[in-house]
Amino acid sequence: MTLSTLQQRIITSVLLVFALFLALYLGGYVLMGAVTVFSVVALHEFYSMFWKENSRTFSKIIGMISGAAIILTAALASPTWVIILLLALFWIFNLKFLFSYSATPGRASYNDSLILFSGLIYIPLTLQFLTSMNSWEILFVLLSSSASDTVAFYAGTYFGKKKIWPRISPKKSWAGSIGGFIACIICCTVYGRYLGNASILSWVILAASLNIASQMGDFFESALKRKLDVKDSGKILPGHGGVLDRIDSLVLALPVYILARQLHAFF
Repeated sequence: MTLSTLQQRIITSVLLVFALFLALYLGGYVLMGAVTVFSVVALHEFYSMFWKENSRTFSKIIGMISGAAIILTAALASPTWVIILLLALFWIFNLKFLFSYSATPGRASYNDSLILFSGLIYIPLTLQFLTSMNSWEILFVLLSSSASDTVAFYAGTYFGKKKIWPRISPKKSWAGSIGGFIACIICCTVYGRYLGNASILSWVILAASLNIASQMGDFFESALKRKLDVKDSGKILPGHGGVLDRIDSLVLALPVYILARQLHAFF
């Protein structure tokens, strides 16, 4: 029996939610390992959008190993070591260009080094924040992103007529955007009032900020895929595309939450 895209999407979502709760329940090294795996897979998808499947294999491997190192360093050492590692990788990639240019000036490209490093900032440096958050915080940020995406998808499907940014994402509508925005505020405010320590106004402002960040993160990946002529970042998640397609809104919402947490205690 062939499953429809919607059925595949629902089944995949259920399995992802189960895996998430299992990782949160077990915590520790299991959660760290899950974040590392997601980061490495998403990094492979990111690099493959720029470099086709059978090209730059060595560069992809270096990037994925570096991404795993960032997650593990953040979880097991101090933030200072993460900064030192990032600086070391920055110069390793720069020296890679230096020696490549020395050997074959006509073929060397500094863009390769920039792509390698930007992938590390975009994905593992962002996701490493998950290793320093408690389970309630992780669920809250994931709720803000999933509520936005889910309600936006259905509101856009059934009510979306006027497109919000057709040049970037032809399928996204104002109805979907507004629906996701409202759903995010309601879900996050209810969650926060029962499990957190802030006022209703604080939760509303935080939820609105996370929703805007989620939508901008989604639009960014859409623009990137259109520029690179890629439909989905990958095919590993039936009905959703790739891992990066699933976390594209999270990678901007997560640092926004971390910034908000520095300014106000929510949990």
